[in-house]
Amino acid sequence: MGKINILDEHIANQIAAGEVVERPSSVVKELVENAIDAGGTRIDVTIEEGGLSLIRVADNGSGMDPEDGETAFLRHATSKIAKAQDLFEIRTLGFRGEALPSIAAVAKIELLTSADTTGLGTRLVIEGGTLVSKTDHAAPRGTDITVRELFYNTPARLKYMKTIQTELGHVTDYMYRLALAHPGIAFTLKHNGNTLLQTLGNGDLLNAIAAIYGTAVARTMLKIEGETLDYKLVGFISKPEMTRANRGGISTVINGRYIRNYTLAQALLQGYHTLLPINRFPVAVLHLQMDPTLIDVNVHPAKLEVRFSKEQELMQFVEREARGVLAQQRLIPQAGAVKKPREAVIQEQLELYRPQAASTAAEQAGNRAENAVEAGNAGRPDIPERSFEESRRAAATSWREANGASGFTAPPAAGRAESAYGTPSARPATGEAAAASPRTPGTSAAPRVPLSQRETASASEALLRSLTPAGEAAPALPAFPKLDPIGQLHGTYIVAQNEEGLFLIDQHAAHERINYEHYYDLFGKPAEASQELLVPITLELTSSEAGRLQDKLGQLEQAGVYLEPFGGSSFLVRAYPHWLPRGEEQALIEEMIEWLLNERKGVDIGKFREKAAIMCSCKASIKANQTMGTLEMEVLLDRLAACRNPYTCPHGRPIVVSFSTYELEKMFKRVM
Repeated sequence: MGKINILDEHIANQIAAGEVVERPSSVVKELVENAIDAGGTRIDVTIEEGGLSLIRVADNGSGMDPEDGETAFLRHATSKIAKAQDLFEIRTLGFRGEALPSIAAVAKIELLTSADTTGLGTRLVIEGGTLVSKTDHAAPRGTDITVRELFYNTPARLKYMKTIQTELGHVTDYMYRLALAHPGIAFTLKHNGNTLLQTLGNGDLLNAIAAIYGTAVARTMLKIEGETLDYKLVGFISKPEMTRANRGGISTVINGRYIRNYTLAQALLQGYHTLLPINRFPVAVLHLQMDPTLIDVNVHPAKLEVRFSKEQELMQFVEREARGVLAQQRLIPQAGAVKKPREAVIQEQLELYRPQAASTAAEQAGNRAENAVEAGNAGRPDIPERSFEESRRAAATSWREANGASGFTAPPAAGRAESAYGTPSARPATGEAAAASPRTPGTSAAPRVPLSQRETASASEALLRSLTPAGEAAPALPAFPKLDPIGQLHGTYIVAQNEEGLFLIDQHAAHERINYEHYYDLFGKPAEASQELLVPITLELTSSEAGRLQDKLGQLEQAGVYLEPFGGSSFLVRAYPHWLPRGEEQALIEEMIEWLLNERKGVDIGKFREKAAIMCSCKASIKANQTMGTLEMEVLLDRLAACRNPYTCPHGRPIVVSFSTYELEKMFKRVM
């Protein structure tokens, strides 16, 4: 007697349900995708108890004729495929013909549908895959399908459902993806009477992003678009300042279908390169259009995974477009974004002396005196040379003469001079300090410390040398603001200004970016810089590490580091690039070896070159709590402005944070 049986249709549907209907979100996915394929421009989803007790999807699409309504619940019944060739040109979201019969096998379903505008439609009631009734019923054009008591006849499946909030999270997540994939459709999602999602359906993708992630995120989004012979890309990506802890903020849509693809997400992250902090990910919505023959969507029953025919070309295209968009931006985050109204109400100001700031007349007199000292009185015989203190006293006298009737008196000039400096040691004793730098228009900058006082310190000279690598030509300046340093905060942050406002610069991150680009270029020419050691460095490894390192000595040589086996598990470092940070050579080589050994996949020389440059840059950079003079700060900022990417350190941390003048005025209630 034979052992092979042909399964009953009902049992086969229940088995198929195990593949297609994993949880309530699977039902929502299949029903909403059918509504989209039917041409619906408004789709309303209502669920209760996370979708376990009720799921209702109503659309205004094409609807179904009475005979099609019943046929749709048969296995492998579909209107999307007619011949085998159609499988290679899938243009719809649903096509397998398993969704409705699989859902019907494990739930109680009521279908109300109409294919015309006569107001007459068909009502079907199905329980556990069995048709209970079929009647004519009043119905608008479209389809309204209700699924109740999901998994009521499969208690084992129901037993392993998660909490209501977990199941609700899966439903809302997929509805968000569909709303981003189809901004031209008005979606609503309600749970237990509460509205969780509502989109306009006006075709504006940015509006859909705002409805899901909020207007704060939408304001930071950058438009991305590009086209090749095979692909067309449109969408939005967030600025590096707007990140998330996981890849959940990345939505990829292929020909209108939301998919999950790790390599596409990696291509986008490569486009950000060093702009993102470690373990932080951007918000992005990418719409890709391509010929259906270049993609296989029939990989998994849930149709969330796909295969690409030209995957490498697609990855390079996405990375290139993302990198190009970000390269055009000034990526300096604002410390506190304040929305500027169309008409600002400016607080009235009395033209009286305020101890915090000199009057206009005093400022002008002081500036004339400072400019005269800076120019050395060359060509300016009409303005006598004065000390800083004398200039301030003269300015105060001029102000009193012009405003004597007010009854206010200016404070002593010495008090003004002291308030401009953070520490007593930095305060100038003569007018020489006033000549260090002219003021930025509209600001009150502290006079800089004389160069002679700064350049005598050997530590400062060493720092200046490290900031300006010998023999390196500065590249063309990018669109980076010209910053005028005015001080240092906690020995860690440079305080700078320009006409746009106030800036804080992380000195370690800034120096790290400078060094990274410097070392990255040097690692591209290791043969020109490698020097042989008179006394080799001995490295001790474990037996396992030594065996694995033997196969990777070539990668080290491409970076200018030459190792030679020295018996057992020891190696001798015979040569390394002469520009490695002094005193850190052995530690850096050991880190490079550790990274090589821990890299499971094949090591790309470009990736290794980048990693080595990051290691060197971190070791060679100035640290926090290190005092810098004004000259060092100026050189650091000039070198930063010359970088290809002056906005983040190699690890993705921001270098500069800004406070706009408007934001400062808002804080101090000068603008209401």
